[in-house]
Amino acid sequence: MWSTSMEELSTGNQQFASFLIQRYPEVKERYPGEGRRRWKLRVAQQFWRQPPHFASMIPPPDVSTGTAHVDDSDPLDCMSTERPELGLIVRTDFSDEDAWTSFCSRLEEGERESVESITEDQVANDDLVPAEQTPDHTDESDDDDDESPPKIFYYINPSSPEQRASLLNISNLTALRLLNDVYVKPAPSPPQGTKRIKVPNRLVDFDGWQEIYAGKQIWVYDCKSNFDQCVRLVSQSGDMYGTATGDSWRARVSHICELQVHIYSGTIKIDFGGLDRWDGYERQRNMAEAERSQHI
Repeated sequence: MWSTSMEELSTGNQQFASFLIQRYPEVKERYPGEGRRRWKLRVAQQFWRQPPHFASMIPPPDVSTGTAHVDDSDPLDCMSTERPELGLIVRTDFSDEDAWTSFCSRLEEGERESVESITEDQVANDDLVPAEQTPDHTDESDDDDDESPPKIFYYINPSSPEQRASLLNISNLTALRLLNDVYVKPAPSPPQGTKRIKVPNRLVDFDGWQEIYAGKQIWVYDCKSNFDQCVRLVSQSGDMYGTATGDSWRARVSHICELQVHIYSGTIKIDFGGLDRWDGYERQRNMAEAERSQHI
């Protein structure tokens, strides 16, 4: 499942977790006001600058020294981690308002159908519970019946020119860095008989490590979306060797509600069986951007 918690990744990769605990306070003090995600990106950049095999010498993390890298706030938490929705629709093209409105209308219809389907399943399951095990709700208020169904997606669609300019045509990697938290984990092992990539890249394999992200699932509405009514489904890590963090596939608006629910629950994983069906242009764009990250 792509939507992984920050706590799981902190404990899942001991070396980077330890490095993060050691370096984060200094970075935070040196760059005040930037926020948790930017501070962690700066620490990750320090990690990538270390010589080969450095990570193997990092001692286990001492969590008693602090968890600020998890507890600190970020300027964009209000539209990401603090939102109740499962996924984020990030609008990166603002040239066709009619196409965007049409997309949102179809998506809202899909959300209603998904919620109705989930509700029907819950009712069916409740019907299977013996009467003596069914909770008595006769004394509770019926006000909840009037509540609007929960939303599956939160729409990031700024109105000001400045905010729109900051999202215009952004890459998958930029979207991940803005709205998810960075981590580093061991890269997947190459299949037997497969060589490692010739040109190391942190999004695939750099000295046996891979840059990954944790947080809400991101779906990108771009200029193509105005015509095909699809969005880019962005992966937070490369789960099989050769796939890259930030890979994306185009998903139709009619399918994405069901996909988001199943991705969140962990019942499906969008990897196409390892076949090369990711967007090649977006991958190259991400990898080039990762190589230019030296200024972080």
